[in-house]
Amino acid sequence: MTAEAKSTADFELPELYGQNKATLGRLILHGGLGHAEEGADGRLHARVRIVPDELIWEPSIVVMPHGGDLDIELVNDDLNTHCALLPSNGDSKWMWLPVYSRGTATLNLDGPGYYWFGSNVGNDEGRGLVGVIAVLGDVPQEARLDRPDQPRP
Repeated sequence: MTAEAKSTADFELPELYGQNKATLGRLILHGGLGHAEEGADGRLHARVRIVPDELIWEPSIVVMPHGGDLDIELVNDDLNTHCALLPSNGDSKWMWLPVYSRGTATLNLDGPGYYWFGSNVGNDEGRGLVGVIAVLGDVPQEARLDRPDQPRP
């Protein structure tokens, strides 16, 4: 992990540890937190890599500021072959990642929530490569449950 990525993760992730906070910081063996960047065309872009000999994605948590299309570049810097199973509306995407390869997948995640991605080939030391794409935003009024407002961090 680069020094810049570590400082960003160290700064942002400790806020996740606490009641009524996002639980991702405790559930995902993380290689940090990254933010998808919006291009001039309105599409979101993110880059995630497999760290050599660590069996983690870097970053393991990708935050989208809103729903929409995400072009995610996956880089395998590990000495082993991996794959990626990615969420997308309509159908999941799957990408083979041979040693020292890279590829880009286009995902459509139009609603707020947590979407997991990972490697479904092999056991990867019992855990596998697990990551999350967190889409920020509110649920549309017509989809909300009839319950009291919930505390927000």
